[in-house]
Amino acid sequence: MIRREFLEYFSKSLLSLGLGFRFSPAAEVAGRSVSQNAPVRTPAEQVLPGTAPLAPHGDLAEQMEDGIQRFLLQRIQETPQERTRLWQWNYRSVQDYEKSVSLHRQRLRQIIGAVDPRVPPLAPELLVSALGPAELAQASGYRVFAVRWSVFDPVDLGLGGLRAEGLLLQPSSRELARVVAVPDADWTPEMLVGLAAGVPASAQFARRLVEKGCQVLVPLLINRDAAFSGNVEIEMTNQPHREWIYRMAFEIGRHIIVYEVQKVLAAIDWFVSENQPPRVPIGVMGYGEGGLIALYSAALDSRIDATVVSGYFQERENVWKEPIYRDVWGLVREFDDAEIASLIAPRVLIIEACRGPELNGPPPAAQEHQNVACPNGKLISPPVDSVQREVDRTRPIFAALGAGQNLHLTINKGGRGVAGSQEALKFLLRSLGVRRPLRPIAESPHYVREGVDPQLRLRSQLDQMIVFTQGLVQKSPERRAEFWSKTDASSPERWRETTKLQRDYIWEETG
Repeated sequence: MIRREFLEYFSKSLLSLGLGFRFSPAAEVAGRSVSQNAPVRTPAEQVLPGTAPLAPHGDLAEQMEDGIQRFLLQRIQETPQERTRLWQWNYRSVQDYEKSVSLHRQRLRQIIGAVDPRVPPLAPELLVSALGPAELAQASGYRVFAVRWSVFDPVDLGLGGLRAEGLLLQPSSRELARVVAVPDADWTPEMLVGLAAGVPASAQFARRLVEKGCQVLVPLLINRDAAFSGNVEIEMTNQPHREWIYRMAFEIGRHIIVYEVQKVLAAIDWFVSENQPPRVPIGVMGYGEGGLIALYSAALDSRIDATVVSGYFQERENVWKEPIYRDVWGLVREFDDAEIASLIAPRVLIIEACRGPELNGPPPAAQEHQNVACPNGKLISPPVDSVQREVDRTRPIFAALGAGQNLHLTINKGGRGVAGSQEALKFLLRSLGVRRPLRPIAESPHYVREGVDPQLRLRSQLDQMIVFTQGLVQKSPERRAEFWSKTDASSPERWRETTKLQRDYIWEETG
């Protein structure tokens, strides 16, 4: 374990430095100084075999930090080999395979915090004005509705639960498939549908899918802006909204990733409830941050038949260079993107190498906003060679299950094309059993009533995450009491015997 090894190494180093400088307890009791009672040692006697006196040169704190960084980077480079020892895929049958990866799926749930029960599936609630039409917009062959759907009940009475908001695209004819289309964090649902500027028409894959007869649900993701990060009565910050949620959720074992994964899975719950009968295939397609959410959602939920991950999939050993809100505790010890993809096999997985979200760091601190965001955190488009290597590691897994044809890589204009290429959409539609050919992009939908205020909606979603997270914090004493409930403090011996689980847990969690 990374941290355990470092702490043991560091402790031994400190011990070796201190062995030649023992203090005399008797001298302290007598009120005499240690230096007066310590034996006089020659320089040779003060040096342990195999060591040398510490001769300070430069900034010792900086040198220690550099040493820690070298240690951790070396351990990160060793993780690919270590992961191969953790995974024992069983390819004798799909059932045996699922059994062989079940503990890894459970571990992924644990490290992102996917442990809270969702509410029973309910149809999304239409957000309509008192006098206006039910639909928000319409186009030839489909209508667009502003909707929200429940994800979590309140943690406690008086505290709010968590609901998702977004757009529902409903085809005029019977649905041929059902798809959750997840935009990047900085794309609103309206952009992905063609109701707002900011996304090229060819990348509006939600609209392309409904034009082919798919029912499409588009959730809002929390963006990377910093307008609401902080407390106006105390201090506002330049932390991206995603970092703001990440930091407060971290201490109670949750993550902004899991909140948004659970929003997608709540949508899948509704899709499944609508699928009886007749059943139509279910898919998820995501770009950028939405690609991350799509990948994790499909890894956790086998009800998803086909998945497209666009502008995200690649090797993860350098995830520490990305924004902090992409960090997952202990991720690369067990999971790279190929390992997460193995939790999707043998179902359909389409990887689109394209231009991803790109940024140079957190937002600059605006007036009266403190500059406290994690300075690390650049995003670049996934390098095509990194995408290719990770897909190549995934191929043997699909092939061994007789599903090699279900893993598809499309390289969109050398990895620089916009998301939602014709090839990726064709493969997704074919995988979902939709045989309608892709035709030229139709006209964008048009509003039939006043649109949703994107800032108010974002603020509402952000506030719900904050309230839900703080509710979990308030309940944490009860959770700790449950965790320690079977320990016995009646004697030192019984305490040691009954706290083994807790000690092992702490060692494992701290790495």
